Amino acid sequence: MPTASKRINKILQILEREYPYEGSFLKHRNPFQLLVATILSAQCTDKRVNKVTPALFKKYGTPSDFANTTPTELEQMVFSTGFYHAKAKNITASCKKIVNEFGGKVPNTMEALLSLPGVGRKTANIILYKGFGKNEGIAVDTHVIRLSNLIGLVKTKNQGKIERELMAIVPKGYWDKLTELFIRHGRNVCIARRPKCGKCAIRQYCDYGLAQ
Repeated sequence: MPTASKRINKILQILEREYPYEGSFLKHRNPFQLLVATILSAQCTDKRVNKVTPALFKKYGTPSDFANTTPTELEQMVFSTGFYHAKAKNITASCKKIVNEFGGKVPNTMEALLSLPGVGRKTANIILYKGFGKNEGIAVDTHVIRLSNLIGLVKTKNQGKIERELMAIVPKGYWDKLTELFIRHGRNVCIARRPKCGKCAIRQYCDYGLAQ
């Protein structure tokens, strides 16, 4: 088996051919809308979030609009995304901070983004490279955790450790792409309950696939 660095290069090249870029999973027009949508996407499908956000952004168009509402008002509109109490609270609190401390604009640095309520490294990474074209790290979601372990690139479920270990072997130009490619592969082939190893294009580079 090739080294982890050589394996991940082969894997990403194959997955790029398998899954041509189709645009962002979360529909948005600017970094602010992406921030709100990403907070809503926690423990929720992108499809559900995309059903909620059109009406949400029509009513609340700017950070000031969100900052001037209350979590209770917002909860009604984001109820279907789950964990609506926490999400509504984090969105309004983040927007207040954006208005009061960042001039009404979503900040474009990792440090500043992490200071916003409800924003962790995964969300910050997504906003940085989708909203500002910056590659600061790798967004580690459930698909990245699962596939990285199954393939044999990491041996941990800790998001922070996975991000650091992947950043050490993945070329920086692929940091933003890896998450999307792993998500698409996880949804289409490497399905959580029953991976379709027989149909997997990267099976020869996967510890789990070779063991089946």
